[in-house]
Amino acid sequence: MSAVPRHVSVEWLHEHLADPTVRVLDATVHLSFDEDGAHVASGRESYERGHVPGAAFVDQLTSLSDPGGEAPFAAVDTDRFAAVVGAAGVGDEHHVVVYDSVNGIWATRLWWQFGLEGNDRVSVLDGGLDAWRAAGYETTTGTETYPPTTFTARRRPERITSTADVEAAVADPDVLLVNALGREEFERGRIPGSVNVPFGELVGPDGRMRPVEELRELFESVGALDAGKRPVTYCGGGIAATAAALALMELGRDDVAVYDGSMNAWTADPNRPLER
Repeated sequence: MSAVPRHVSVEWLHEHLADPTVRVLDATVHLSFDEDGAHVASGRESYERGHVPGAAFVDQLTSLSDPGGEAPFAAVDTDRFAAVVGAAGVGDEHHVVVYDSVNGIWATRLWWQFGLEGNDRVSVLDGGLDAWRAAGYETTTGTETYPPTTFTARRRPERITSTADVEAAVADPDVLLVNALGREEFERGRIPGSVNVPFGELVGPDGRMRPVEELRELFESVGALDAGKRPVTYCGGGIAATAAALALMELGRDDVAVYDGSMNAWTADPNRPLER
């Protein structure tokens, strides 16, 4: 099968909505913060209020997060992933386009999980639902589905990193830990030896990915494009880290891994060191 781009424009998707080999998935999850901490909610209701015509909804919060994992949002196992996306109508022959209606990182999270399970026929809709609406394209309400099918998953273990791996990586000069949180959060506490490329700086004001030249400058400035170091991205819960992983892959780093548990898992043990 021919390679597909990691991003597609809303114009491209509009032209290909009727293509029977294309599957569009809304990956929205709502994450908010207040004095009581972080709160997450399924994006199903917002999907039902308005989505790209024909798109199905995949609930990453309830269907693709392992409650028995080492931290919230832990990736489900291979069999579970295959069952969920197969039920959503995604087969091996389909070109999948994922988007969200928030800030893009939930779309990149689903893109990453597909890649983790061996499928690269997945594109992120550049700018997400906001860009779709800004272009004047219509949205649809209610729920839409594709016929269930069979999805073949083959995990790539090199794409995911555990806490034990990261503990070893802290002292490994051949690994570079890339923190994708905001600069203030990075300053408050990070895994020792980490560098910072905030996910919010990977996109422009319109929510679209910055040009490759600008991405290259960001990652080169922290040594993340050094061929002698393997980049491992992380954030608070393994979501924003996938946006950094996608950007690194756009720059040719096919060896990047995501620390799935991220700071949620790292800080679960108060004896693990933090750098400030």
